[in-house]
Amino acid sequence: MSTTDNPQDSRLTHGVDAEPAEQAAAYLVLSEDERKRGFVRPVRRAYVHWYMADGSPVPREPWVSRIEGCGTQTRMAQDIAETYARDPKFYGSTYCVRCGQHLPVSEFIWEDGSVVGS
Repeated sequence: MSTTDNPQDSRLTHGVDAEPAEQAAAYLVLSEDERKRGFVRPVRRAYVHWYMADGSPVPREPWVSRIEGCGTQTRMAQDIAETYARDPKFYGSTYCVRCGQHLPVSEFIWEDGSVVGS
């Protein structure tokens, strides 16, 4: 898996997967110059596949039965993490290593409990 700041790169995939699929060959990131302009959120390298089906915040107690998702942590490359930190809404979906799918970012939380993409 690699990254690119070229939105025309033929290795890019787009959106949510309907079924399990391999990770993309490349992921789009903001240019290095854009990332150097500073971050509006912390640079975080990992997220967890936990979400509430009704859209409410995920409680701190992961054993609550209303929580969905597999609970697996996925780590990402530094330039992808910096892209999230510079522009939290840049991505609409992200990959879960256990589910093997790109899913909506709203299904994932950062380790501090905040929703990815917010």
